[in-house]
Amino acid sequence: MGHQETRAEETAGSASEAACDLMTVGELARRTGLSIKTVREYEALGLIYSAGRSEANYRLFDESALWCVRMIGNLRSLGLTIKEIRGLTEVYLGAPQEPIGPHLAELVEGAERRIEERIAELEGIRERIRGFRREYAAALAGEPGADLTAEDPRRRSDRA
Repeated sequence: MGHQETRAEETAGSASEAACDLMTVGELARRTGLSIKTVREYEALGLIYSAGRSEANYRLFDESALWCVRMIGNLRSLGLTIKEIRGLTEVYLGAPQEPIGPHLAELVEGAERRIEERIAELEGIRERIRGFRREYAAALAGEPGADLTAEDPRRRSDRA
C-alpha cells in the first residue's frame, strides 16, 4: 500500500510547504494510533515509505503514509495477515495496470475460511466446557464429597 516516490522526486510546491506536510515517525504513530515500533516495522516490510529524512536525520512521512496505514488497518480488520497484505502490496505496486480487486477477493475468501475454522474450533471448546460443567457440577459448586482430584494417583496414596 506504499509508494516508491520520494519527496526529492516531487517538483511542485516550495520546501516550506512540503515540510508542513511531512511527519516524523512519532507524529505518524500519534495520528494513526500505531506504536512507533509498528510504523518502523511497516516501513521495513515495504508497506509504507519514508518521504526522506529531516536535517536532524529523522525519518519523514507524508500523507500517503497515512493512507497506507489506514488501508493496512482496514485489511487487518478483515482478517488478512501482514504477509498477505505485503503480497497484495507487491501486486499493487508491481502491476499498477492490473485490477487489485480479484487479488483482494481471493485473500478475503481465505480470511473468511480461517475465521469459519476458528469458529468451529471455539464451538468445540465451548461444548467441552459445557460437558465438563455437567460432569463436575457438584465439585465446581464445592459440595462436600465431590472431588475433582479423586483420580490423581498422588492423592490415592495419601488416602490409603
